[in-house]
Amino acid sequence: MLMESPLAATEPSRDCPRCPRLVAFRRECRAEFPDWWNAPVPAFGDPGAWLGIIGLAPGKHGANRTGRPFTGDYAGDLLYATLGKFGLSSGTYAADPGDGLRLKGAIILNAVKCLPPENKPTPQEMNTCRPFLETQISALPRLRAFITLGLIAHQSTLRSFGLKPSHHKFAHGARHALPGGQVLFNSYHCSRYNTNTGRLTAPMFEDVFRMAMETAA
Repeated sequence: MLMESPLAATEPSRDCPRCPRLVAFRRECRAEFPDWWNAPVPAFGDPGAWLGIIGLAPGKHGANRTGRPFTGDYAGDLLYATLGKFGLSSGTYAADPGDGLRLKGAIILNAVKCLPPENKPTPQEMNTCRPFLETQISALPRLRAFITLGLIAHQSTLRSFGLKPSHHKFAHGARHALPGGQVLFNSYHCSRYNTNTGRLTAPMFEDVFRMAMETAA
């Protein structure tokens, strides 16, 4: 199913050529899984959002397969359940971009648009892709808060605002002031590894969303 981005004018092309390693990996995936999305994954959510959720990059069997952020893998189960609990979505998440789910007041962006090998983008790839993140943030004038999922998303978001990560240390539940009065909150990534090891629990994840909600109230 073709996903239409709420920020269509800011998205890279399906064959974005900027990162040679990611382009090569995209071609490998297209050859192995021709029915998958296998392209830069667009933003998903409300163009009038007050909350921006920043992920790392598409997961191979999740967003890279389905074309919608955090859809089709374990990380999405926790994320979308939490969004629903806080009234930030309508409909039922069924791990399928055709499930009719909609976000209300929230939007999901990625620090890196394309699937990286072993889920690890290089610093150069993060820098090369950052203009898309910066442009999409600028296209969302109602954003008041951000939740960054993991260290890389945290660092890329800070750099999008011209801030040095060394001055804003990542820690789960940490709060950072951004220019213009916006606030950034850190969360461990909602990956299967983090939840299986107990590094991140559902209550811990919900606490971060609760802080963001209180800030934006």
